[in-house]
Amino acid sequence: MALRRLCSVIGLALLVAGAAQAETSYVRAGRLVDSEKGVVLTDRLIRIDDGRVTAVTPYAPPPAGAALLDWSGYTVLPGLIDMHTHLADWGQTSNVAEPLLHSQQEIAYVGARHARETLRAGFTTVHDVGTFRAYSDVALRDAIGRGDVEGPRMSVVGAYITVPGGGGEVTGFAPDVQLPADMRVGVVTGPEDVRLKVNQLFQRGVDSIKLIATGAVLAEGTEPGVQELSEEEMRAAVETAKANGGWVTAHAHGAAGIKAAIRAGVRAIEHASLIDDEGIALAKARGVFLDMDIYNGDYIEEVGTREGWPADHLRKNRETTDAQREGFRKAVKAGVKISFGTDAGVYPHGLNARQFKYMVRYGMTPMQAIQAATVTAAELLGWSADVGAVAPGHYADMVAVKADPIADIAALESIDHVMKGGVLVR
Repeated sequence: MALRRLCSVIGLALLVAGAAQAETSYVRAGRLVDSEKGVVLTDRLIRIDDGRVTAVTPYAPPPAGAALLDWSGYTVLPGLIDMHTHLADWGQTSNVAEPLLHSQQEIAYVGARHARETLRAGFTTVHDVGTFRAYSDVALRDAIGRGDVEGPRMSVVGAYITVPGGGGEVTGFAPDVQLPADMRVGVVTGPEDVRLKVNQLFQRGVDSIKLIATGAVLAEGTEPGVQELSEEEMRAAVETAKANGGWVTAHAHGAAGIKAAIRAGVRAIEHASLIDDEGIALAKARGVFLDMDIYNGDYIEEVGTREGWPADHLRKNRETTDAQREGFRKAVKAGVKISFGTDAGVYPHGLNARQFKYMVRYGMTPMQAIQAATVTAAELLGWSADVGAVAPGHYADMVAVKADPIADIAALESIDHVMKGGVLVR
């Protein structure tokens, strides 16, 4: 028995090494979640050529000698997508000065660790929506693309577009403290400045733009319900991003800021904590995505209280958590497009999947929650042809779990295997 197990392990190692080199390989899926149709298929054979899926058929033995990964005992899903991460930052602590305590070199190394943790948790694609050290996310994305660093496919924003002292600034210091220039790249004063800064971000290689439309929970001197960027400024960002072939998402907690951002033409709203019925109807009518991090509040309350995070941060978290979850429930019922986004970085990277059970608890079916993290997220990114489904033409990004996530969505918190581009990384 022990010898057979040893041979099985050796065989799998050889298969994985060979699959990384072979032009064609196969995966046998005992159960396959078809995220596009919202159904579960049984006993499928997935053919992979040069890192992309080329066929999904009922199982039949592949050609003799072909590289075959046997996941017949697993449920296989598309690689998961998190639309709200912060890989290239240190992470949230009790110290408002934390961003100033770490060099750009440190952030590069810790970003690489965060990327690896995220990928191995089953998230093969992320929308990384902000870093205090401008363009560190661009460098991380490119390092992953070159193969220098193990991590997910990244869509990045480079820096926050924010008003001086707003929710996207490092705040809480004496007025004579001077922040490094790379922490203020996206600070704007007026529509023309917005156009200038957005153009500069695209010139430096970003994929999309992140606006800080309202104050933030985890920032000193700002209130989540208060609108900070004007509708005119946000419209200038949307128009300039479109001219550069990109798009815009907006951090917005307060109802007025949410509606102003939607009217300005953003593609998505992050958080949407205090969204009202009018905002939900407006998002629905205009096809705007909501990206609501409804797990975060519990983590901040538990860990933030234990670690002594600023009292003002904890107060704002308590004022928004329940309201956000009620807004999420209403948005699901209204049929608004909702993507999976966690704000990972506030809590440890690699724990992203904890949010799935909250999405189910507050109104989604398990399949809807999976679709939020696959086809819906891919649509928001504009990458539907490449990610979000195990289907011909898509990258061979897949995860496998022994347990059934349709029966218990929490199964996705313990991913057994991860494949990215046809290569097994876990």
